[in-house]
Amino acid sequence: MGLSLALNTARSSILASSSQMAVVSRNNAGASDPAYSRKIATLVTGGGSARVVVNRATDTALFYKMLDTTSDTARQQAVLDGVNKLKQTVGDSSLNQSSAARIGVLNAALEQYAKKPDDPILAQAVVTRANELVTMLNDATRTIQKTREAADAGIAESVSKVNDLLAQFKTVNDTVVKGTAAGIDVSDQLDTRDHILAQLSEEMGISVVARENNDMAIYTDSGVVLFEKVPRSVSFNPTHTYSAGTVGAAVVIDGVPVTGAGPMPLNAGRIVGLVQTRDQDTVVYQKQLDEIAEGLIAAFAEQSTVDPTLFMAGLFAQSGTSNMPVGWDVPGSQAVTGLAGMITVNPAIDPSKGGTLDYIRDGGANGPDYVENPGVPVGSNSAFSDRLYKLGENLNAERSFNPALGIGDSASLKNFASSSASWLEGNRQTASTNVNYQMTLLSHASEALSNATGVNMDDETALMLQLEKSYSASAKLISVINEMLQTLLNAVR
Repeated sequence: MGLSLALNTARSSILASSSQMAVVSRNNAGASDPAYSRKIATLVTGGGSARVVVNRATDTALFYKMLDTTSDTARQQAVLDGVNKLKQTVGDSSLNQSSAARIGVLNAALEQYAKKPDDPILAQAVVTRANELVTMLNDATRTIQKTREAADAGIAESVSKVNDLLAQFKTVNDTVVKGTAAGIDVSDQLDTRDHILAQLSEEMGISVVARENNDMAIYTDSGVVLFEKVPRSVSFNPTHTYSAGTVGAAVVIDGVPVTGAGPMPLNAGRIVGLVQTRDQDTVVYQKQLDEIAEGLIAAFAEQSTVDPTLFMAGLFAQSGTSNMPVGWDVPGSQAVTGLAGMITVNPAIDPSKGGTLDYIRDGGANGPDYVENPGVPVGSNSAFSDRLYKLGENLNAERSFNPALGIGDSASLKNFASSSASWLEGNRQTASTNVNYQMTLLSHASEALSNATGVNMDDETALMLQLEKSYSASAKLISVINEMLQTLLNAVR
């Protein structure tokens, strides 16, 4: 081997070792970054020299699994957050804050009043318990609608984030494609792109397709195009104020609805969980409370003594009217939407609103035709308790409920209210279990991906020592060649 060739080889080795050590330093610097993948400096020889090509550690299957698990976890967490907000309407069962507990308290007050129907204090206790129950139902309705508003706002926030991430993805993806075609190192840009995909998968389920020159296309988990050369438009019209009958808007991607009854609905991601909270869990729970409100109005209704087919509101009424709610006498039908938010204690009975307590015992809040006390003059029999006992029987009687609500088609009002609270708690426990399960899967998937693509400091340290030895050997060779060349020059002189 000639000295010039040996010198070139040694110089090439030093440059290669320097490049490899620079990559090891990059790995050490990125070891604490969860979005960083280990870079691998590969020596490529040819033409009497060596050069370094930088690749990165990848595991496509594990990465895609992590994206799927991230989407599922985000969905379940959004559902759990929504159910936890609804759980506030039940409160601490030991403090008798649920609707079932308040119905029980009202029933007890009614029984006490029936035993002593001439006592206005006991009559006032019935009205007080009724007002507490009404307040609970009204507040629960407000909480439900506030939860829907918060979910709707969360959807709008997620859609905005998706559009921002897609814009970032285009910038990075263009850099990757151009860099790959030019043969330059784009490993850091690939890390950035994967990090964007991970963030995007939190908002909605996605699938990706790799193409020539490291190009990539993104689809939703239902097959709608999100990104292909350019990002697709993701739009959503938020609804800022919700009532029980409000229907929220759908998320639309490039003109295709991907939530609700659309042809290609999303299956995972935070958006799906928020939509479930806004359009399903809260809506069903509201309908259950509406059924309770309807049952209360029906149980305390006044019946005409002239025409037994006529009924009017008694102790409980729909705000603004003494008429019975539409469909109240149709077994198994759904109560008026939002009735739990409109129910009130009849102002004709509530003394704080100018009403008369005796109407509870005697009837007559809707006029003389609805008086049941046979006393003469009308209502003068202060010992009349028949109507109070009948009201108690009505409150405890089995009645039909909408079977579509998932808690049976018949029960007493108190038992139905208990079933509603149990349904809510069951949903909360299911969501909590799902979150814990998905978080465990995500932890395992992330750990497996980190083991496959992350930086191991011990391995990097060992590699750095090997490279330093190689560098020293090449430097020593250059020193020897330099001495030999110097000796040769001195001999020529």
